[in-house]
Amino acid sequence: MTLKDSKKITKEDLEAKLREIHGDVNKAVDVARPALSAAAVAVGVVVIVVTFAIGMKMGRKKNAVIEIKRI
Repeated sequence: MTLKDSKKITKEDLEAKLREIHGDVNKAVDVARPALSAAAVAVGVVVIVVTFAIGMKMGRKKNAVIEIKRI
């Protein structure tokens, strides 16, 4: 194939290909969105639970048990 035989790429060709790719990406995002939302919620809950557990552990370490006895 020589340079003279090759077809020039036009603006319309580029726009059509980009629209095709954009459509494919939108379809993939629409399919994956529910799973990603559920995963984000699960990660958020795990972060909150871990933070709470660490806070409870740190609270126990800092609290002193004081016993008062009558003499």
